[in-house]
Amino acid sequence: MYNKNNDNHLNKQSVSNEKNTTKLVDIHQLFPTRTEQECLAELRKHPRSYFAYQNMSPEWKNRFLGFMEGTKTLPLTYDPFFKKLFNPDIYPERLSSLISSIIGTKVTVQCILSNEDSMLPSTSLLLLDILVQLEDGSIANVEIQKIPYAFPGERMSCYSSDLMLRQYTRVKSLKGNAFTYKDLKTVYTIVIYEKSPDAYLTDALSDIYLHHGRTVFDTGIELKLLQEFYVVALDVFCESKYAKDINELNAWLSLLTAQSVDDLAALVSDYPWMEAICKDMSEYMYDPEEVITMFSEALRMLDEKTVHYMIDELQKERDEAVAALSEKDSVISEKDSLISEKNAEIATVLSEKNAMISTLSEKDAEIAAVLSEKNAMLSEIAALKAQLAALNK
Repeated sequence: MYNKNNDNHLNKQSVSNEKNTTKLVDIHQLFPTRTEQECLAELRKHPRSYFAYQNMSPEWKNRFLGFMEGTKTLPLTYDPFFKKLFNPDIYPERLSSLISSIIGTKVTVQCILSNEDSMLPSTSLLLLDILVQLEDGSIANVEIQKIPYAFPGERMSCYSSDLMLRQYTRVKSLKGNAFTYKDLKTVYTIVIYEKSPDAYLTDALSDIYLHHGRTVFDTGIELKLLQEFYVVALDVFCESKYAKDINELNAWLSLLTAQSVDDLAALVSDYPWMEAICKDMSEYMYDPEEVITMFSEALRMLDEKTVHYMIDELQKERDEAVAALSEKDSVISEKDSLISEKNAEIATVLSEKNAMISTLSEKDAEIAAVLSEKNAMLSEIAALKAQLAALNK
C-alpha cells in the first residue's frame, strides 16, 4: 500500500522527458535471445572477464547468463547496477523521481554526497547505500538491505542523527558567523528491504509496503523537526494487492523487483515512460566486460559485507549467550538466596522448638520435684496418723 497523500504527483505522467515516449518498442526486441554457447563464446574473447565468470557461484553465473541470453534483468538492488542506471550526473530525473515517489513530495537531486565523513562504522550487508543532496538543501540517504539487521529502529535513529550532524558541520562551515539553525534542512532516511523484519510481516500489515515515521508531540504542538524516516518492504510489495495500482511509486518498485524481461515488458505496458531505462539496461548485453565488472564488484561488496554481518551475528549470539548465562546465574543466585532464607527460617523454628522443649523439660523437673515433696508430705502425714492411732488405743 502506498501513501495516498502522494497521489497528486504520483500519477502525473511528466516527471521527466523519459515519460514523453510516443511509440512503444517491443521490450523483447531490446533483449534479443541468445544461447548460452553464444554468450560464453563472446565472453571468452575477454580472458580476464571469462576468468572472473568462472570464479562466480552457480547462482551468480545463472543470473549473469540469464541477462546475457536476454531473459533476465540486471539486479538493480545491488549498488553497481543501480548507480549505472540511476547516476544523477547522467539521469538526474530518475533518482529524483524515485525519491519523490517515496517521500510524497516533488524533489530534485542536486548531487551525490560522500559517505566517507560518516561517524558510524561501515554497515554490513547493504546492497546499496547512496547519499544525495536535494535542490532545497535537504539530504536523503537511500539504502537497500538484503536482510534486516537486529534493532532496525535504533540503527535508523543513528543513521539519521549522523546525517543531521554532518549537515550541521558542513552548513556551519560554509555560513560561518552567519549560520543559524534555520539554515538546516530535513534529512530523509530511506531504507528499502529485500527481506523485511518480522515486525513488518504481521497480518495487519500484509499489504502495506511503505511506512513513514517522524517525531510528533502527544499534546499536538507543531515544531519543525528535521528527521523523517521511510521504510519500503519489497517482499511485501511483491505480494500486496495494491502492487497493481498505477502510480509512480509502484512503477519504480516494480522495476527494482523485476527479475525477467517478461517483467519489464509488463512494466512498460503499464508505464510507457519506463522504456528508456529498459533500453539503457539492454545496451549492456553488448558489453559483457562491463557486466562482468559490475557483477564482480557486487559480489566483492557482498562478500566483504557478509563477513562483517557474520561477525555481527556471532557477536550478537555471544552477547545473547552471555546474557542468558547471566540471567541463569541471577536465577540461581536468587534461588540460593531463597534457600538460605528458608534455611535460616527453619533454623530459627528449630531453635525456638528446642528452647520450648528445654523449657518443658525444666517444667517437668519442677513438677516432679513438687510431686516428690507432696509424696514425702503424704508419707509423713500417714506416719503421724499411724502414731496417733496407736496412742488412742
